[in-house]
Amino acid sequence: MEQPKVERVLRLMRLMSGNTYYTVNELAEKLDTSYRSIYRYIDTFKEVGFAVEKIHGNVYRLVQMPSTFKDMSNLVYFSDEEAKIVCNLIENLDGTNTLKAELYKKLAAIYDLTSINEFKGSKSNAACVQALGNAMEEKKKVVLKNYASAHSGKVRDRLVEPFGFTNNHIDIWAYDIENRDSRLFKIPRIEWVDVLMEDWEFEAEHKKKETDDFRMSYSGKGIPVKLELSLRARSLLMEEFPLAEGKIRQEGGRWIYEGVVGALEGVGRFCIGLAGDVKVVDSPELEDYISNFVKNNFS
Repeated sequence: MEQPKVERVLRLMRLMSGNTYYTVNELAEKLDTSYRSIYRYIDTFKEVGFAVEKIHGNVYRLVQMPSTFKDMSNLVYFSDEEAKIVCNLIENLDGTNTLKAELYKKLAAIYDLTSINEFKGSKSNAACVQALGNAMEEKKKVVLKNYASAHSGKVRDRLVEPFGFTNNHIDIWAYDIENRDSRLFKIPRIEWVDVLMEDWEFEAEHKKKETDDFRMSYSGKGIPVKLELSLRARSLLMEEFPLAEGKIRQEGGRWIYEGVVGALEGVGRFCIGLAGDVKVVDSPELEDYISNFVKNNFS
């Protein structure tokens, strides 16, 4: 197979196994080919043993690698944050290094450098992943048995309708029937998955949300925050939350982070942990959150 076609197939595999659903026409546009070619590639995937799932209409997903493709599971895939770190490492190479341009070229041929998948998380939680995948395929409700919630600090069963994995198979998007909301559940916190015979009831509410720089999911506008950072806080923010780098600017000898967060827990923990190096600016909701946290936990 010619190199351009190989690159196109690899990019198609990435797009079809990520956490964003694309129509055949959208895939064709992204890969600069015809929709007929996309259908031919999909047929080829099926013939060689890939599990291809039709989500709806002309939206298809790669949901499982064939067992004969064991080496494929060891390919290096990247999450958004990992991609940012890899790009930074390449950027720091000497400008005269002949490998620099070639590395960028190879990454860009397959990845868009902002939404790069990794496929490693599913192995240690294979039973839960398999059960959740089956439930999604059959559109069944499940019980997440003994789910350990970091937010509430409680371990209990959760009745949900699972509808999508994140791109690392560590989290599952599911509609929480009790709370009437779509949210992320971390698969390592599930003891096991009980697939029920009950069909989905709330498919129209199955909506994935945005994820902020501090890894908190949200929908809607979110909460604007502005932070004044010391050099130490700036460095730690970029190291711990690489996606925040694009929201940091220098202003009059100070470092300013300004962005939108989905919930205050993530950014709040960061600010509290670096109380002497971070100043909250024009963000009353965050100020109230930190004040209440300190009052409830340190008074």
